Amino acid sequence: MTDQERNEVRMFGCTKTDMKETVEREIFEFNGKRSNRDAAMIAMSIMSDCQEMLNRDNGGTYDFMTVEDVRQALNRAKWILSTYIKEAV
Repeated sequence: MTDQERNEVRMFGCTKTDMKETVEREIFEFNGKRSNRDAAMIAMSIMSDCQEMLNRDNGGTYDFMTVEDVRQALNRAKWILSTYIKEAV
């Protein structure tokens, strides 16, 4: 694994290549073609997952892994939006 890939895993929980393959597979399985709207829906779904992770707190305290998982998931959602939605702006 390269230094860049290690940085991506720390930032996103996976590499950018892994994210791209996953997002495009999900989009294709959904409607058979690439759609910016579908990419936005994936990003919103990730953000909803973050809300759920934060909703499951332990009396107002969160363990490190919950915070780290939410941070990485939000970074994935931002990457999806910046990668797939930038053409629409």
